[in-house]
Amino acid sequence: MTLRVSNTLSGETEEFVPQDPDDVRLYYCGLTTSDPPHLGHARSWVHVDVMSRWLRHLGYDVQHVENFTDVNEKIVARVGRDGEDENDVAEHYIGEILESMRALNLERTDVRPRVSEHVPEIIDLVETLIEEGHAYESNGSVYFDVTTFEEYGKLSNQELENIEQQGDPEEASEKRNPADFALWKADGVDADAIARHRGHDHPGTPAHPEGQTWDSPWGEGRPGWHIECSAMSMAHLGETLDIHVGGRDLVFPHHENEIAQSEAATGEPFANYWLHCALFEMDEEKMSSSLGNFITVKNAVKEYGPNALRLFMVSGTYNSRQTYSEEAIEEAVERWERLSRCYEDAVAALDSVDAHTKAADEDLRAAEAEAASDFEVAMNDDFNTREALTALFELVSAVNVHLAEREEYDYRGLKRAVETFETYGGDVLGFSLGGEQGGDVTVAEDLVELVLELREEAREEGEYERADRLRDELEALGVTVEDTDSGPTYRL
Repeated sequence: MTLRVSNTLSGETEEFVPQDPDDVRLYYCGLTTSDPPHLGHARSWVHVDVMSRWLRHLGYDVQHVENFTDVNEKIVARVGRDGEDENDVAEHYIGEILESMRALNLERTDVRPRVSEHVPEIIDLVETLIEEGHAYESNGSVYFDVTTFEEYGKLSNQELENIEQQGDPEEASEKRNPADFALWKADGVDADAIARHRGHDHPGTPAHPEGQTWDSPWGEGRPGWHIECSAMSMAHLGETLDIHVGGRDLVFPHHENEIAQSEAATGEPFANYWLHCALFEMDEEKMSSSLGNFITVKNAVKEYGPNALRLFMVSGTYNSRQTYSEEAIEEAVERWERLSRCYEDAVAALDSVDAHTKAADEDLRAAEAEAASDFEVAMNDDFNTREALTALFELVSAVNVHLAEREEYDYRGLKRAVETFETYGGDVLGFSLGGEQGGDVTVAEDLVELVLELREEAREEGEYERADRLRDELEALGVTVEDTDSGPTYRL
């Protein structure tokens, strides 16, 4: 089976062939560090994480790079509220982003470059573009001349003559063509830009905070947005990337401009495969920090847990639209509970005296083989996590039937099923299957049993309201209580 991906550049689904048969160079446009990360960010993170995991499963050595945009007028607009200066604000939100990434069980990327650390590479790239005749200096700023790059518009399928304006309107007098874009901006951040991103006054914040500036051959200034990703990705992955991933809303102008400036400077393709994540919506609008219609990753993880959130995200494919709703999240919580319970029950049965080598269940074994095959086919079909997840739940059904109908369990069949859950559910989709609980589990179990004893006493005394309250408190702490004919049971 060969991996095929939907390439925005060609508009086709193509066989994936990396430059090096053993290595994959993967770059993902990271966040601007000006706001708390929300579920829209988390959805893209999870899908790119699964892409990287699947590529490693296929045997590739993946070099995975994701940047932090820590130089931006949105960050400067937060000065005084979230930090004393631009760097301080950026550090604050980088900390929140990293905390959210770890909470979602994302694998660590190989490199996490920051714009502020790559200004020398940015300046070198701008100088190369000027030398090659693709850029020009104007009043201390530098602009890319889009008319010098014949293939401009090949990613977004736009005609140059139809692009009316790029960048801030006040740049128009400095540019040769309306569609030219800034590579380097003279001086600091414009006060009007700060006001736009601030939205409203914040008590105690300076009226016109200053952003960072750097010395350059054209004077003091700041890098343009688009040049940053080109410089950082090429610094760590070379002139040509295998896969460049980003949000669908970045196709134009950001990714189009990345291609133009990178290929104009090197003469080589910038990225062979462009994969774009569809928008994550809330009330039929893109979930966005600027719109204020977002749920933070931190709050969502606290409310639903990382596994249910990951399951919710991968229930749709990376390039299909997904809408947030309480009903969809609750369904994901229930599905995760079903998957987790099945895995734990299978492990318990496998490690019990009731598991026998000769108690073969051909239906179970066939279901495991089919689930593994279907999962592989789905993931090789443009990382189709929706169908891959369906394959796992088919195995859940088969395992549950086996455990319910058999007094003697098929050791080999269950072993294969458990390994399939761990390989595809754990290693690829990133679920924490049977993960260790925090703290001393033995003490936690003793305390839970004590509370259950108190609950039973309350029920025997007819104090049902108190008994229900104790059960609700346990549920809130992550303890699932089930009442059976032989008494209550629980799962941590």
